[in-house]
Amino acid sequence: MERGNRTGVSEFLLLGLSDREEQQQLLFILFLWMYLLGVLGSLTIVLAIGSDPHLHTPMYFFLTNLSLADICFLSTTVPKMLINIETHSKSISYSGCMVQIYFFSLFVNLDHFLLTGMAYDRYVAICHPLHYTTIMSPRLCALMVAGSWILSSLHALTHTSMVLRITFCGNQTSITEFLLLGLSDWAEQWQLLFVLFLWLYLLGVVGSLLIVLAISSDPHLHTPMYFFLTNLSLADICFLSTTVPKMLVNIQTHDKSISYAGCLAQMYFFILFGGLDHFLLTGMANDRYEAICHPLHYTTIMSPRLCSLLIAGSWIFSSLHALIHTLLVVRLSFCSNREILHFFCELYQILELSCSSVVINKLMVFVFTGLIGVGPIFGLLFSYIRIISTILRIPSAGGRWKAFSTCGSHLTVVSLFYSTVLGTYLCPTSTQAFSKGLIVSVLYTVVIPTMNPFIYSLRNKNMKEALRNTFNRKSVFSRGF
Repeated sequence: MERGNRTGVSEFLLLGLSDREEQQQLLFILFLWMYLLGVLGSLTIVLAIGSDPHLHTPMYFFLTNLSLADICFLSTTVPKMLINIETHSKSISYSGCMVQIYFFSLFVNLDHFLLTGMAYDRYVAICHPLHYTTIMSPRLCALMVAGSWILSSLHALTHTSMVLRITFCGNQTSITEFLLLGLSDWAEQWQLLFVLFLWLYLLGVVGSLLIVLAISSDPHLHTPMYFFLTNLSLADICFLSTTVPKMLVNIQTHDKSISYAGCLAQMYFFILFGGLDHFLLTGMANDRYEAICHPLHYTTIMSPRLCSLLIAGSWIFSSLHALIHTLLVVRLSFCSNREILHFFCELYQILELSCSSVVINKLMVFVFTGLIGVGPIFGLLFSYIRIISTILRIPSAGGRWKAFSTCGSHLTVVSLFYSTVLGTYLCPTSTQAFSKGLIVSVLYTVVIPTMNPFIYSLRNKNMKEALRNTFNRKSVFSRGF
């Protein structure tokens, strides 16, 4: 049977700083102490800033993130070097090398962006001291840090993906592409599917962009709930853009192929933005729980700092989750069969094509489902059980309706998202059931992200007012010209 990618090179050799045996122990002690000093020093800074309210300012917010990035930066290279020195081994696995490249590039760039942000903070503090608190708002700081993470992740992923395409000495790459069988083999249905999914894509992207524009232009909507909604809308745009454009291109060109690197990139971003939606919906549920169950302490609990940490944590965990699954797929070999029974590179379908053992892959799927899947779902259920019980204790019908209306849109989105996801991955694996599962997967990958902006705008009085004001401003601006 023909084997697929990478069968020759399974590891590389790190030659280190010195080949002289008498220097090895000295190097081990030196770098161990430097590593411990760096990690403990950075943790001390984070702990000191976190425990002192007087240091909860933009400058120290950036410093906290820089300290955490430095810990990760040190941990990317030094521990492996120490292990190799102590074990007298110079080897690093292929997947381990790819992981190290990714994280090294990620945290180098993160340091670069954070230092730039700190320089801008000092510029505003010294050159515009009277406007410092207005310019360096918590929202701007959060966006700068989140943008640093996003750009650094994309930069690292791009370089890592390009390295994955390279064939090293001894490798044999038989499979360079997969075939996405899509939703239908009937040629007469292709044009209908193209028009349908093109409109769904455009509606979803435009609707989400309008939500972001309306929230950013209305100061009354600069609250935690709409901060989460802005991020959810941006995540939905990226989620739609991960699968639909490639499907549209394949339909229009009558070509079902997708390159090996393109398939891995699509799988990575699908897992990333799917996980990001999952975390953001959980964060929004917690926001509604605090607003309804602890209204007097809402502004204190849901502080800009906590919201920023929740968003940053969502990005970090989603990125790590996607990266681990992608790197585990990289180590697999594939058979001559390259037909994926889906319209995008879905993890389970790729594992079905592998010739090598996928026990570790399936084990990690199970572990991550438990760690970042089941936990947040129970958090969602707990939040809404408490919310419903609190609403039912409100004496007036008008008060109950007003309280429920604040979380009605979110509850609708949550119900649609999780019912379709669970329906897809818990259904039987028969051919008939798979066809139904394919239709359900279209719902949660395309239809629901398209519907989200309309659910939030049509069921939310504040959003309808903000959108109306946005369109009014646009019409006045256009008449002015």
